[in-house]
Amino acid sequence: MTIRKKGSNHKIGVLPEKIKSQFEFLQEELNIYFRNKSILYQAFTHSSYVNEHRRKLFTDNERLEFLGDAVLELSVSKYLFERYPHMSEGELTKLRASIVCEPSLVIFANELNFGKYVLLGKGEELTGGRERPALLADVFESFIGALYLDQGLDIVVEFLERIVFPKVEVGAFSHVMDFKSQLQEMVQQSNNGVLHYEIVDEKGPAHNRTFVSRVLLNNQELGIGRGKSKKEAEQQAAQNAMVTLNQSLHKEE
Repeated sequence: MTIRKKGSNHKIGVLPEKIKSQFEFLQEELNIYFRNKSILYQAFTHSSYVNEHRRKLFTDNERLEFLGDAVLELSVSKYLFERYPHMSEGELTKLRASIVCEPSLVIFANELNFGKYVLLGKGEELTGGRERPALLADVFESFIGALYLDQGLDIVVEFLERIVFPKVEVGAFSHVMDFKSQLQEMVQQSNNGVLHYEIVDEKGPAHNRTFVSRVLLNNQELGIGRGKSKKEAEQQAAQNAMVTLNQSLHKEE
């Protein structure tokens, strides 16, 4: 990695070939290939690594993290705005917060094995920094910032469509969403009739039960959902019913 510091003419911060090859593997795994490799390396450079290599003047990922945070919020906001047209501003804000919060970002980073690529100082490495939640969340955001600078917002959205948005679709954040109320509002606005929920199946032992619920509109099935509780199953059924209703409305248009 060759980095120029403002006001300096020195070409500095060259990474060992072994580390570079690891980042080549990461790009293959992600099927994303950076035009500017230096910005990819920077996204994974922790301040502790910079402090231990002061003569080489590496740049840490903190500025990229700042940018990535904003890009992530914008991308998630646009997705939620379009995906849930009947959700209020308060509900959208609450859902977005649950997606971009530290615990969620850590999950995304771990699924991508980002932790093993972080460039850490020896002290940070010995104290378990590679698995520290705040560090992993920061790296995910800095990667988003680097990807945005290197390839633009459309590519960032494509990345999120693979890594983040599917989790929203399957209800990973449904604990902060009330799909039943949203579905009721949709039905009331179009004056389509009466909703009814029923549990159609229960599976598994008492300590690990799975419930299957369906929601009907005027006795016609709109959606089926599954969950560890009846409430969770009904919420997922309502979410799936909203998708069905939205599709039918688009066809009518």
